[in-house]
Amino acid sequence: MTAETIDHATLSRLVEAGAVHGALVVGKTGGWSVVIRYGKAERPLVAQRSRQVRVFKRMDTLVSYLKDVGISQFDVDAADYVSETASRPDRAAALRRTHEAAGYDKWFREQVEEAIREADDPNTVWIPHEVVEEEMARERAELLALLKNEGK
Repeated sequence: MTAETIDHATLSRLVEAGAVHGALVVGKTGGWSVVIRYGKAERPLVAQRSRQVRVFKRMDTLVSYLKDVGISQFDVDAADYVSETASRPDRAAALRRTHEAAGYDKWFREQVEEAIREADDPNTVWIPHEVVEEEMARERAELLALLKNEGK
């Protein structure tokens, strides 16, 4: 920890000693950080492992943390706060596409299951390929004749 920051253990000791005289919650893109005021110093709270300024994604999580430490009153500066969802407008479209894909996947699986049931059913009537080809050739000839007559 550098002299410009404060970690959880130090904050807990300062609160127990009654040395903390304020906290400022500062809005950032995607969350909230905390600046602790004690003596003549103001220090941002850092995460234990990363030693980076700790950012709380949700205000209620931050409020619970501060209350658990013993700080129940604090100032809030929301001037630079931007929610993560506001910075990611593409997420709604991506979620919509995911739901559409899931719907199609469900429909497709149902169609495959139905086809398998039909194929396994001993009462299913199978039409030989040659018969289907003959019927399609007849329908194609009828359509071509219709088109030829419309052109006249």
